[in-house]
Amino acid sequence: MKIMVTEVENEGLTALMGKTVTLFCGVYIYTGKLVGVNDTCVKLEDAGIVYQTGSFTDKKWKDCQSLPNDWYVTTQSIESFGELK
Repeated sequence: MKIMVTEVENEGLTALMGKTVTLFCGVYIYTGKLVGVNDTCVKLEDAGIVYQTGSFTDKKWKDCQSLPNDWYVTTQSIESFGELK
């Protein structure tokens, strides 16, 4: 069975530009303001690594450690993403 994928303009990561996003990756969870997207990576401002989420209904992560600078995450490592907080 063939499944057709239709590309929609301004959908996916690019639709979230300027918003605080959460990226679930193979090992870590990253969060920050999405300020850049290209074919190989995304750029986060005010980025952090989430070590403990707590409840997803909580307004803050249970343990989120700030990263010292803007942070880049490869798109191939992103399993899922969205606007959680």
